[in-house]
Amino acid sequence: MAGRDQPRATSTGRRLLALSVGLAVIVGLAATGAVSAQPDGNETVSEEAYVQPAPERGDPYFEAAADDGSWVSYENPRDEYREPYLGEGSGKMCVTLLNENGDPVIGESVPNTTVTIPTGGATTWHSEADPMTVEFPMDEHYEFPLDGDQFGTSPDVAQGDGYMDAHCLEFHGNAEDATLTYDEAQISGEYADRIDVVGYIQQVPKGDGWKTDIDPIDAAEPYDEAGGGWTYNAAENATHAQVVVVLQLDAPADERFDPTESNSTDPTDSQTTDDDDESASADDMMPGFGVLTAVIALSVAVFARYRS
Repeated sequence: MAGRDQPRATSTGRRLLALSVGLAVIVGLAATGAVSAQPDGNETVSEEAYVQPAPERGDPYFEAAADDGSWVSYENPRDEYREPYLGEGSGKMCVTLLNENGDPVIGESVPNTTVTIPTGGATTWHSEADPMTVEFPMDEHYEFPLDGDQFGTSPDVAQGDGYMDAHCLEFHGNAEDATLTYDEAQISGEYADRIDVVGYIQQVPKGDGWKTDIDPIDAAEPYDEAGGGWTYNAAENATHAQVVVVLQLDAPADERFDPTESNSTDPTDSQTTDDDDESASADDMMPGFGVLTAVIALSVAVFARYRS
């Protein structure tokens, strides 16, 4: 009879050996935090992203959209029409300000600071051009501070990603052979040293609309390469063009914060027991050990079963 018991003992031993190896792996992972550690790819920033959904139908700032879904237009308080109206030449000059993580912001962290963009040619009739100036923070100086959705894509909107990211001047009524020019952006004011001019994105789309499936930082070019202006060409259906000046915050490291952490506090958070605090501390010290405890308990139960 002893010969029949031997295979059972061997099988049991193998199971226990495999279980021990598994436990050793889990202990190693838990000790290093690999069980519960979550990577954080966000960079620290000096200003949180300004999240403003693009206007939808029924919103006062929604203007129009093509029936075939090829384009969408929003009302812009800085949109002006030339008098007299000379032709179908139109254009936009915009400023996009990004935080250190590449998210659109309105300059709350850089008050009393201004970007100035000298303009010329068929821009001088616009009341806010020659030069174009943008003061920060935008919401303290302008109605509808971000009026353009210039970057990104979304299946829900014709152009852009559905969130506003640019402050623009719009020109309508220029002659169809007119030339518009702009000079290099100049930053001045209290926090001028915390704003970098990343570059310029100029597009003359020849009737195809502004290309939004681009990253503003990657697409921005030096001024000399961007063009510094454009001339309309009705023969090529090029009667609309745009430029975006891309700016980015660059604050000292000790004045930045993790955008994933909320600065607000919940009054109920303070109503915790000492046991809760001790439990939280233990979890912080030993990430993943909640899983380990459960596995050990299960292992003990299995071991007891085979022992019996």
